[in-house]
Amino acid sequence: MRFSIQTMIWAIVLIALLMAGGLAFMPASVDVETAKIVEGPLRVSVREDGKTRVREKYIVSAPVAGRLSRIELDSGDQIVCDETLIAVILPGDPAMLDARARAEAEARVESAVAAVHRSESAVEQARINQELADAKFQRSKKLLANQSTSQDEFDVARAEYFASNQAIKAAEFDAEIAKFELKMARAAANQFNAANQSNQGKTESSDGGPVEDQNDAIGGDVEVEPFEIVAPVSGKVLRVFQESSVVVNVGTPLLELGDPSHLEIEVDVLSTDAVRIKPGAELTVEHWGGQDPLQAKVRVIEPAAFTKVSSLGVEEQRVNVIADFDEKPDRLARLGDGYRIEARITVDELANVLLVPNSALFRHQRQWHVFAIADGRAVMRQVKIGLQNESHTELIDGLRQDDEVIVYPNDKIADETKVRKVN
Repeated sequence: MRFSIQTMIWAIVLIALLMAGGLAFMPASVDVETAKIVEGPLRVSVREDGKTRVREKYIVSAPVAGRLSRIELDSGDQIVCDETLIAVILPGDPAMLDARARAEAEARVESAVAAVHRSESAVEQARINQELADAKFQRSKKLLANQSTSQDEFDVARAEYFASNQAIKAAEFDAEIAKFELKMARAAANQFNAANQSNQGKTESSDGGPVEDQNDAIGGDVEVEPFEIVAPVSGKVLRVFQESSVVVNVGTPLLELGDPSHLEIEVDVLSTDAVRIKPGAELTVEHWGGQDPLQAKVRVIEPAAFTKVSSLGVEEQRVNVIADFDEKPDRLARLGDGYRIEARITVDELANVLLVPNSALFRHQRQWHVFAIADGRAVMRQVKIGLQNESHTELIDGLRQDDEVIVYPNDKIADETKVRKVN
């Protein structure tokens, strides 16, 4: 049987058309981006906004009622303890000199004496706690060197040691303030006594008889010296509450004092994150205005939470975390009280684990899966994961090191889909 040339040509054309049609209907490869399973460290952290604050602040209040002279100090002015005159009160109001005011002044003296005793006891208690924390810290260092204790236990002991040192400073500061308030209370009481003696001298005539109107003796004839308030601490003026000359009552806030070189960090975190943070945890300060991040350590997690409304209008339970800077003073010179910072608090850290990109993980039938690549095809595999941070997740089981997975898988990819790497 012989075929003509025309028949052979038509046969070739038909075969070519069939092949072209087959190729057209064959599934095309999907372009994908891939990443490898690698081994490395994993750090899990909590990111929140926070602010700096002066560690020990003191608000100077008016110890007596009277007319406050204009305060000459401004915010940022340097002050020296027991030297800088910060305010003067002119006790010209007759109400200062009545029996009730004198009784209140004497009561404030008694209260100030009790406060001094309490502060001295607090200092002694803080020193005892510091000695105990120091001994525990030294033992932990030896045990860690001998690999007889865990890193977590050592970190807790170290945090307690540093916290005890700060507690002593805080207790000593409170003791100094208590002594200052006692000094002011006694000075106010002495002025009342001096005014009272002057009044008694004027209520009698030269022959020993009483005057006709005792109110005249309480008037402007009684001269009382101006009440001067000196700085109770060294540092700077943070705020001036009363700049102009005004009449003030007892307890009216006048100035806020503190030392901006002694700063700490306050960060409010979700209560669910607070339970994961431990004293001594590393805190990194970012986006504070300088070039390099600043390092700090968590000192205390406050035991009480508070309600805060988020920017989305959702009520959240928040907890304040307080941390101390672990930097040289010159690096903190540009920071002040109430400056905004962004904090990253380490809550967990692993040395060498398998890491899978978060972008490769997806949920399927309530389990975590990835698309691995085998022989040019996507293969769905179930994986077991552990800790997770912003970019990577700990891989416990399901893949091995250097295995390739598809990142950002789309709806075109399914099990056994042909894929082509584009990266």
